[in-house]
Formats: sequence, structure tokens, C-alpha cells
Amino acid sequence: MAQPAGNSRWLRGKVKAVLSGDTLVIMGMTKAEIPPEKTVVLAHLSAPRLARRGGQDDPFAWDSREFLRKLCIGKDVVFRTEYTIPNFSREFCSVFIGTTNVGNEIVTHGWAKVKEVKGEVTPEHTELLRLEEQARQQGIGLWDRSPGSVDAAIRNLPPSAVGDPSNLDAMGLLAANKGKPLEAIVEQVRDGSSLRVYLLPEFQFVQVFVAGIQAPSMGRKQTQESTIVPDIPSDEPNGDSNAESRGPLTSAQRITASPAFNEVSPDAFGREAKHFTEIRVLNRDVRIVLEGVDKFSNLIGSVYYADGESPKDLALELIENGYAKYVEWSASMMEDEARRKLKAAELQAKKNKLRLWTNYVPPSTNSKAISDNFTGKVVEVVSGDCIIVADDSLPFGSPAAERRVNLSSIRCPKLGNPRREEKPAPYAREAREFLRTRLIGNQVQVSMEYSRKVPLADGSAAPAGPTDSRVMGFGSVFLLSQGKEREDVPSTTPATAAGQQPGVNVAELIIARGLGTVIRHRDFEERSNYYDNLLAAESRATAGRKGIHSAKDPPSMHVTDLLTTSAKKAKDFLPFLQRNRRMTAVVEYVLSGHRFKLFVPKETCSIAFSLSGVRCPGRDEPYSNDAISLMRSKIMQRDVEIEVETVDRTGTFLGTLWESKTNVGVILLEAGLARLQTGFGADRIPDAHLLAQAEQSAKKQKLKARLESFVFISIWENYVEGEEVSNGATNDKKQKEELKVVVTEVLGGGKFYVQAVEDKKVASIQQQLASLNLKEAPVIGAFNPKKGDIVLAQFSADNSWNRAMVVTGPRGPVQSAKDKFEVFYIDYGNQETVSYSQLRPLDASVSSAPGLAQLCQLAYLKVPTLEEDYGQEAAMYLSENTLSEPKAFKAVIEERDASGGKVKGQGTGNILLVTLIDEESDTSINSIMLKGGVARLEKRRRWEPKDRQQMLDELEKFQAEARTKRLGMWEYGDIESDDDENPLPSAKKTGAGKR
Repeated sequence: MAQPAGNSRWLRGKVKAVLSGDTLVIMGMTKAEIPPEKTVVLAHLSAPRLARRGGQDDPFAWDSREFLRKLCIGKDVVFRTEYTIPNFSREFCSVFIGTTNVGNEIVTHGWAKVKEVKGEVTPEHTELLRLEEQARQQGIGLWDRSPGSVDAAIRNLPPSAVGDPSNLDAMGLLAANKGKPLEAIVEQVRDGSSLRVYLLPEFQFVQVFVAGIQAPSMGRKQTQESTIVPDIPSDEPNGDSNAESRGPLTSAQRITASPAFNEVSPDAFGREAKHFTEIRVLNRDVRIVLEGVDKFSNLIGSVYYADGESPKDLALELIENGYAKYVEWSASMMEDEARRKLKAAELQAKKNKLRLWTNYVPPSTNSKAISDNFTGKVVEVVSGDCIIVADDSLPFGSPAAERRVNLSSIRCPKLGNPRREEKPAPYAREAREFLRTRLIGNQVQVSMEYSRKVPLADGSAAPAGPTDSRVMGFGSVFLLSQGKEREDVPSTTPATAAGQQPGVNVAELIIARGLGTVIRHRDFEERSNYYDNLLAAESRATAGRKGIHSAKDPPSMHVTDLLTTSAKKAKDFLPFLQRNRRMTAVVEYVLSGHRFKLFVPKETCSIAFSLSGVRCPGRDEPYSNDAISLMRSKIMQRDVEIEVETVDRTGTFLGTLWESKTNVGVILLEAGLARLQTGFGADRIPDAHLLAQAEQSAKKQKLKARLESFVFISIWENYVEGEEVSNGATNDKKQKEELKVVVTEVLGGGKFYVQAVEDKKVASIQQQLASLNLKEAPVIGAFNPKKGDIVLAQFSADNSWNRAMVVTGPRGPVQSAKDKFEVFYIDYGNQETVSYSQLRPLDASVSSAPGLAQLCQLAYLKVPTLEEDYGQEAAMYLSENTLSEPKAFKAVIEERDASGGKVKGQGTGNILLVTLIDEESDTSINSIMLKGGVARLEKRRRWEPKDRQQMLDELEKFQAEARTKRLGMWEYGDIESDDDENPLPSAKKTGAGKR
């Protein structure tokens, strides 16, 4: 008999589970990790009963449960006990979601019947009876009497696979659904990583173990139920276990599970892990991706549940919160990316000592985290995973400038040691060559991440002392240039904890090409900040069967090393090296200032090569190290050209070597680090006259070098300290044409655009443009500008409309207002890309007038282009002195160069070589550039006009001042000269200038 509740106050809670169409499990809303919970039955209602593990439901039982589940699961509710029944543990309650009475809602939709009440009828019960009668009349829910509706509402459940694996073809199910998400509803949570679910739509009841993880055991009770699995102790440290502990019980396990044995309590955090899983997936719709089946026919899968608009991975959530451990045996069934995420999450949980890892003791490691960032140029590639970088912050050539960097977290094949007859491993040469062609001489950014002590001798044993080991520094290297290096890097780089990469990760390039492998670090062992990217690159290389992952035989190349053979064998090779005159080679090593080890690809041999007629100081002699450092910076591992003349008695080949068309012997002689040997036979040396001129120049300048920091000091014979120096502006320009101009745009290489101040055409063109009546954007198809057309374009900086030449555009007619055109503003010299909507047709009367921007170049100077060293600095220096404030300059035209042809865009057309003078300070911009060390004088010609000689003499004083003060390009001493008299490289677009 029902009894009124003794405590009728309202309580708050959250619906954790829905057991049937009238029964809920509600948990308290407390801060406890496992809040109290209560199973309640909706007052005065009775829903159809569900079948358990096979058999048939009552009609409409599943639909009734589903209606209540979707209405209540996970919702905040308020409830009150209305009455209880003696000897019955559950209470009968009224439940509200907000203002919605759950009981009334169920009866309204016909999914439960109202019980009869003996005694006094309450208003609530009366309302339920009214709603039931209304549903009965409408024929909805349980009251649906349409033909076949009752039979269709009865689930005929297949035999349960839980406890009897023979009821399920697990392998067949896996084969049919591998990688496909299966819809399911979780009916029971055994422990944090073990679920019992209905697979929809067949309602096959199965047990699924969450792939890749294992949650703490829930222990066992005193029962003979054969499905309970006792916990198997782990021999692994910190409780890590990869054993396959789940499956049908063995005879011994059944005995230990019998009542003769005491109850086993849950493992630490077992209850918490189970609750964590229950509040996320119990009675929820989930998607299960089957990963595999173990030898006991247990299903292993990844479980995903809804959380807002994005699905969540249950395994990842459990590990991240310290409720489960990563297990390799089931993780091996998963995709590499998912497995890496689980492993990384466990590592982070261990570091944070979350729950299961509260008492975790990290394993000892010999790696140590470091933080050291620097930029520099790559001077040598030692192997596929080791390079040497010259630190920009240190004086070039000093011992500390060159830093050895091992690439973090990767390992490339070893190159071996010819002296110990160790041959290179497969792909070792390819890995080094791949890095050499991309890195040598290029600017990189290095982020040092960890160091490690390694034994000097082979073996894995820890070093016995400091003398038995060395410390290696590991870091990530980023190539700052953007070119073909991106071919192996995905367009969207995965996000990392380290944030945005500053450039192309060199280690990722190597791994993506299949030329190395990623090191599998132990827990807590320091690793690359971009470790996930490296693993992803390795997965791509493995899938693409690249390099060492290929099934093909590795490339083989037999290299004859003539340095370790007899002199006779070297002489036998002489005819092969002479037959092609000039041939390409690679500098493998700088043995001394004038002697090198070269690899000749065409003949697949390594040779010792010495410069004909040029000798540097020997080992331990003054300036020997300076000569070696200079050659390492100029030619180490560079592609060079050689011409072999003969071979000496030691097997060293003699000849001439060019790097970028520059004779290396000339570089050494001009720097004062070598002398010319006349007894060799000057008639056999191709550039003998250049070598003699270089030595004579060094003698005249009394050029010497200082050992410390490898800084060259030029001591000029006629320089007198304190002597008054001219400002560089010449007074003898009466016969030369002069213009008053304003600079409108600065390019690289000392080039710039000017506009004549007093030209009447300027005012006329500007007046015509101002009078134009600009209409809306033309109709697509009516106006199709093509290359070379003069149009009206809107400049992005100030939205003004100016005359412009179309440099490039889309092929064919315009398709969209967003089509892009590259245009050159003919009156200012700017060039940019604009959309079709920013173009207008221009009247012929305005477009026919020639452009007002005149291309100029600083006379007598060699200014580096933007691609060369100090090119960017030179462009910015010129901009600061010409564009920082509106100012008119006097341009004295020294020469005219018409080799550029017609104007085809920025940097093309006729060029005026000018001396640009700031009349306010009576100083030439030419001299300012020299004085700042961002330009140098042209090479003097043999027969110079007198006025040119005078100009060069005056400007030379400014160059000497910059050289003495080590400014700009003179920072590290004298730089090589160039035989080109007045190169006119094609200008590139730059942001250095502005209108």
C-alpha cells in the first residue's frame, strides 16, 4: 500500500540514466567527484517493460523508454517524492524540467498508463487521468490501434553476445564495418573503458572495449557470474600494463571468482573513471568505430559522443583527465594519428600527476631541456641530421661562430667512415645531398631544444665519466626562404604546442622525403617541439613508400676516393678530368686555404684539388686559419666549376676553381691571404692576369688581416687621420644635364623612380585625371584589359586613381570582379596586384601621353640587389634618405643606358645613371650610400675619363671611411670584387618605397 512521503521538499539533480519509460536515475548536483544518486519512478505511472538480453519487449516499451530518454537524459531537473511503497527501494516522484511536468508530458504523448489510486484522488492524479483519456481518444502512443502497429512496436531482440561470444560473428562485423561509424546506444558501463551497447538498428547487444586505453578495474563481488574478469596484476613500472587481460574466463579465473574468495575492492579511481564515462555516454547515442577484434572475439573500438556541435573521443577524454592508461596492444589497431594523440595525452597527464599518476615517478633520462634561439647561415651539412651554422650574433670566422646543430627527434642513415672501411648506409648520401642543395649558404633560424650526453665509444651503456662522453645539442632548424622547399610540406601544417613555425622545418622535409626516421622517445625524454608534425610527415612518407620506406632496392653509387689511393691511380684519372675542360664539382672539405677535397659527379670520384699558382700560409702559420675560414664561408659544399691542368707527385690535382663565375684565387689574393707563385708557369693559368692584378692591389693597399675574430682591416696607404673629407658632391657639372626631381619609388640594386618637379606634363596629367568622371565598375565582358594596355587603376595605399600599365592578367576574358591584374603605375613607378573591380577604361587622350616616372640608378656605385647580402638594408637605407620626407633633389645625369628596351613593367626601360644631390645639405646620396656601407664603388676601368677619375677619387674617401669603421657590408672585412662593370639586374617588387 502506498504511503505519503515523509519528506516532501523539492530537490535538484541531473538525469544520469533512463532505465525505462517511467524510471530515472538522478544524481545530485554537488562538487563531489562521485555525487550521490537516486533511482526514482514517475508517480502514478506505469510504462511497458523492456526485455533484458534477448526475448521480446512489451508492446511500445522501447518507444516509451526512447521518448523519456530523449526528453530527460543529461537535463537538470527538480523532483519531489510523492509517496513510497513498503519494502520497495525506489521512490515515486514528480519530476520537472524547468516548468515542464515530465509525467504529464509522457501521458500526453501516450507512452505510459496512469495507475488506479485507492483512496483520496489528488488534483495531480486527476490531471493525469484527463491527459490519458485525451491520448486514448487521439490513438497515439500505447493507444495506437492501427493495423500492425502493435506488432511493429515489439522488439524481437537477437541473442545477447555478452557472456556468449558465439552469438556474434565478430570478425564478420569488423570486416563489414572497418573504419565506418556504427550507431549505438550505451546500456551499461562496466568500468571506465568497457561498455555494453545496443548496435542499431538490429539491437545486437554487445560488449565493446575502448581502443587504446584501460581504465582501473571495478573489482569483483561475491558472485559466480562467469562474465566478471578479475584484475590481473601488472609487472610494468607505475602500473602500466599492455597485457590482453580481457576475454572469457579461464578455469583458474572462474575458481578465483567463486564465492569461496573474498570480494575485491575497485582499484584506485575505478569508481571515478566509471562515473566519468557514465555521465558522458550512459543511455546516450554514440558512434563506435570498430578498430579490431581480439582472440577472444571481444570488439575493440573508438567511442565518440556528442558534446555541443563537435564529437568527443571518449578514450582521449579519459586519458587527458588521468582516468585511464594507454595500452599498446589495442592502440596498435588504431590509426597513427589517433595513437599519437593518446600517447601525448598520457604523457601530459603524467607530467601534471593527474589522478592515476599522482605518485608517478618519471624514468631517468640523460636529455636536458635547453632554450637557445639564433639565426645564421649554414656553412656545412655534416649528415642528413646534422649541420653547422654560423651564428649571426658572433664575429664571423671566430671558433664560437660555427655551431653544430643536430636535428631534434630524427635519425638519418649513417655515412660511415672510409678510413675504417665503413660504407655509407642506404640513402645516407641522398639525405646529405638533399640538405646541401637546400641549406648551404642560406639563412636559417635555429631553436635549440635539448642536449644529451652520448658515449664516445659505440654502445648503449651510460658513460663512466666526463672524459668518456660528449654533449650533443639538438634543435629545430627552419629555412626562412620560400621556394621548392615547401613541396613536401602540406599546405596546412598541423597546429603544435610551439605555435606557428617561422619557416620550413628542415627535419620535416627530410622525414617527408623518406630520408630518415622519427625517434620514438621514452616518456619524459625531451623531444622536438614539432614532434607531432614529424610523425605526420613520417606517416605520409610511409604511405607513399618514399626513400627508406620503399620496397625498391636503394640507389647505389660507387665513389672512387683518390685521396686514400696511390698517386699513380690519381695520375691515371688525369685524362678523364681533362677531357671536358671545365666541369662541375662539389667542395666536400677545405683542407687549407688553397687545397680542397672535391667530389666530381660526372666521374664519381673524390679528389684533392689545389689552386694553380696560389699559395696560402701552411698549417699553424699566421693567417692560415683566416684563409680556411674565408674559404669555408665562400665555397664549402658549394657547386663550383674546375679546370684541371695537371697532377703533382702526391696525387693532388692542380687547376683553377670558380664559384659563381668568380675565380677563388682572386678572392684569396685580394684579401691578402695568399701569394702568387710565378715559378709555376703563368702561361698555363687561365686567369693569370686577374691573379696578378689582385696581388698587386693587395700590395698597394698594404692589406693585412688580424687574427682575432677573423676581421679584415684595410690599411690605406694615403689615408691620414683627421684629414678633411669632401662631401662627395662634385662642383664640375656645368656640361652635364641636371634635373630637379622627387623620388617616388625605391627598388633594389640602387634603382629608383623619380618625377620631374618642373615638368609641365605632370600638372597637365594630374589635372586631366582629376576631371575624370568615374563611373561604376564596368560590366564584365564589356571591358577586357590585356597585357600592355594603359588603364585607370585604384592605388591601394590611398585609394587614388592613377594611370597604370597592365603587366599580367588572367588568361582569356574576365570571369569575375575578383579576377587579379598586376599593374605598373607609369607616373610613379609603383607596381601591385589589384582586382578587376579596381580598374576602369581610360580615354585615349590621357593614356597616350608617356609615363612621368623615370627609372634612375646611382652612378659609379655597385649596390646589392634584394637577393644579395645587404640588399634589403641598402634598399631601406636609400628609402630613408629619399622618401622619409617630401623633398626635391638635384639629379645630375652621368650616363644613359638604353639597353633595357621598352617599358614592360617595374624596373624595365631606359635608365639614367645619376648623381643624386640633396641641395639642402649639399651632399650626394651616392656618397651617403658609400658612407653607410651599403654600397661600394664600381671597379675602375683601364682608361678612365678624367672627370670620372675625379668622381671616383672623391667617392673613394667615403668608402674608405665605411671600411675603416666596419659599417654595413664591410662588417667582416674586405669583400670580393666583381668583374662586371655595371650590372643592371632586373628589379623586383619591394615594399621599401612608397608614394
